Amino acid sequence: MGVECALPWVPVPSSAQPPKAKTRVLRKLVLALLALVFLLGFWQIGRGLTIRAKAQLAQVLMRDAWERTLAGERQVKPWPWADTWPVARLSVPERKIDLYILAGANGRIIAFGPGHMFGTALPGEKGNSVIGGHRDTHLAFLRDVKRGTEFEVQRPDGAWRRYRVKAAEVLDQAETWVTKQNGWTRMTLITCYPFDALRAGGPLHYVVFADAIDKRG
Repeated sequence: MGVECALPWVPVPSSAQPPKAKTRVLRKLVLALLALVFLLGFWQIGRGLTIRAKAQLAQVLMRDAWERTLAGERQVKPWPWADTWPVARLSVPERKIDLYILAGANGRIIAFGPGHMFGTALPGEKGNSVIGGHRDTHLAFLRDVKRGTEFEVQRPDGAWRRYRVKAAEVLDQAETWVTKQNGWTRMTLITCYPFDALRAGGPLHYVVFADAIDKRG
């Protein structure tokens, strides 16, 4: 009677899963990653749409405040709790841009519109008027502005002044000379750079220099 031979039992490592099981796990990981990417994209789009909607609504409210300013009122708040007010109207006919510039240029203010930097000349007045704003809302048009493009600025007294773009440069934010008040009458518009960055901020600014060319009104 022969002796039946049997192979010794060898435990299979837990990592040695059948091919189908590995495929299922990999598929789940890919689906989870895609879902995460989708949710992040949806959140970014929703955030961007909210910012744009707020910016557009603010401009409507500022238009009414500007009309009251032209009628003789001063420091007219566009909404009751605002800590800013429109100081000028900016028009770029070539780009079909019509904006109201707010007093102050901190992050809270420029969420609603381009802001005038305190300590620099008011838009339309003698000196260097420095205007800041977001690259993805109100000052996004600067990306396509060329040398020779003309701006028009309306002051609170109703008078208009024209400016012509002289140059545009990418500069480090440490280049504070762009805010100096010496020299001729001009406007300096500043926004973040690059325009297509996924996150705001960064050390670089896109700076547009425009010289006053005449008065009107």
